[in-house]
Amino acid sequence: MTGAITFIGFGEAGGAFARPGDRAFDRKTTHPSTRAAKLADYEAAGVEGCETARAALTGAAVVLSLVTADQALEAARTGAALLEPGALWLDMNSVAPSTKRAAAEAIEAAGGRYADVAVMAPAHPARRAVPLLVAGPHAADAAAALAAIGFARIEVAGPNIGDAAAVKMIRSVMVKGIEALTAECILAANRAGVTDAVIASLDASTKARGWGERADYNFDRMLAHGTRRAAEMEEVARTLEDLGIAPAMTRATIARQRELGALGMGVPDGLAAKLARIEDGLAARHSGEEAA
Repeated sequence: MTGAITFIGFGEAGGAFARPGDRAFDRKTTHPSTRAAKLADYEAAGVEGCETARAALTGAAVVLSLVTADQALEAARTGAALLEPGALWLDMNSVAPSTKRAAAEAIEAAGGRYADVAVMAPAHPARRAVPLLVAGPHAADAAAALAAIGFARIEVAGPNIGDAAAVKMIRSVMVKGIEALTAECILAANRAGVTDAVIASLDASTKARGWGERADYNFDRMLAHGTRRAAEMEEVARTLEDLGIAPAMTRATIARQRELGALGMGVPDGLAAKLARIEDGLAARHSGEEAA
C-alpha cells in the first residue's frame, strides 16, 4: 500500500490504532485551550501531527475518520474536497446508517472511495485486535487496507453502506440499554438500602442462555403477560419516584410491555414465529389507527 495513512480525529481510538509515522489531524490543535494536550497525544503515539486537514490529507491513500459522532458527517464533507482521487475514507464513527450514506455521497462525489466501518468493541485494551465490521462497495479494498495497517479481526458485513453501522447501532439498543437499566436498578437499590439483596436475587434467577433463546423467552413473557406486567411496572416507577430516582428506563419498559401485551395474540413457538406474528399485529394496529 503506497501513500500516507491519515487519522482525522485523534482521541482515544486514534491513539489506540495509530502506528508511529502515521499522520494525524485533530481540530483540537487549532484551539489554544486544547492545543498543547493534543500535540502531546501526537508525540506519545509517534505520529506526524498536522496543523491542518489539508496537510494531513494531501498524499493520503487511506484515511481513518475517528471524530465524535456529531462531527462525522461534517468531517466527511470537509475532507471530501481535500482527498486525493481514489483515496479510501474509512468512516469508523458510531453513527446511524443514514449518516454514513450521506457521508459516502460526499466522499464518492469528490472521487474518493468510502467504506462503512463499525468498531465492535472498546479500542482499549484490544487496540488493532479490536473486531471490525466493514461494508459498502469498497469493503474488500477497505478490509485489505485495514489488514495492512495491522488490524487483525476484520469481517465484511455486506455490500451496502450502512450494513456495518446497522449492526453496531442496533446492538447498542441492547448493550447501552442494559447499562442504563443497571444504573436505574442499582441506584434505586442503593437508595433503599437493599443492594446486596437485589444483586443476590438477580444472580439466583439468571440462567446461562444465548441471546436468541433469551429473546424468545422474553417475548413469551411480554406477549402472554405484558398488560399485567405494565401495570406492575407502574408501581415500580412509583417506587423509584418515592426514592427520588427518575424512572426513565422504567417508563420505556412500561410502554413496550403494554404495546406487546395489548396485541392479545397467542404465543407461538420459536423466535421467528413470534416475530412474524408481532409484526403482523403491529401492522394491523397501525392500519387501524390510520383509518381512525
